[in-house]
Amino acid sequence: MPDGIPGDDRIEAAVRAVLGSMSGDLTAKEATLLAELEGLGRTIARAKAEIAALSVDDITGAHIPSATDELDAIVGHTAQATNDILDCCEVLERLQSDVPEAAAAALQGAVTRIYEACSFQDITGQRIGKVVTALKAIESRVEAVVANAAGRAAPPAAAPTPPRTEGQELANGPQLPGGGTSQAEIDRLLASFD
Repeated sequence: MPDGIPGDDRIEAAVRAVLGSMSGDLTAKEATLLAELEGLGRTIARAKAEIAALSVDDITGAHIPSATDELDAIVGHTAQATNDILDCCEVLERLQSDVPEAAAAALQGAVTRIYEACSFQDITGQRIGKVVTALKAIESRVEAVVANAAGRAAPPAAAPTPPRTEGQELANGPQLPGGGTSQAEIDRLLASFD
């Protein structure tokens, strides 16, 4: 590729170099191919200009960070609400000795159900963490595409994630229906401990 030629003119320069190496008149087939290549070059140049002109600073500078901050706040508020609920359960457990036996048993059953229901906080925190990770990856990719289209160096990529062990692969938190670990995989893992 010739030095000093801007990125948008590379295809045109390549076509001209090919034409310059040809001797004689162009055939109809070659002329059609040339026209297609020139059209492709213009389309690519136009797309690059449109991408470079996008106002992605709003996306990467405001929208995605705002979304991740809001999700982090949801996790924090959910954790605080769960702690308040658990504190109330402890008060109810202390009161069980002060009520008749049948009422104490009903109270214990209700408190146990509340404890079990509070597991939602950990599950939602894990799922929101996955969404935040995805948003940050999208932000990084958008920045790289825009930088490339504008002819700037792409920002450095995040450090690669170290390889995961089989146990880590299986312990990956809540999954959407059909996306989780199958019972067969769980059985295989448990059998490996024998």
